Amino acid sequence: MGALQMSDEQKNGQSGTAGRLPLIPILLILIILGFALFGQKGVLRTLQASRHHAALEAEVQQQEAVIRQLKEEIEALRSDREYIEVIARRELGMVKEDELVYQFAQGSDKGPAEPEPVSR
Repeated sequence: MGALQMSDEQKNGQSGTAGRLPLIPILLILIILGFALFGQKGVLRTLQASRHHAALEAEVQQQEAVIRQLKEEIEALRSDREYIEVIARRELGMVKEDELVYQFAQGSDKGPAEPEPVSR
């Protein structure tokens, strides 16, 4: 056959390396897709950061509620004498001068014990 005849590859305009060229763009697309999914700023990392942000927001709201409650208690301790009296009775066991306190023995199985009035 002569020089005038073209091979099938030349007729189609493809050379011997043309079969490999589509492989390179596919690899590039796969690499870019891998970085988009698993990279430092990828989709998965963004979703994880979004969940973490929501959890932190919930914790901030909870802490703000605690702060509001403590501020209310501080204000009550500064201005509300009845609240101070309740705290003193509950936490310090204080009583007024004209009150009687009954103390019961704990853990005795001998039957009902006679309460002893104690005045303070």
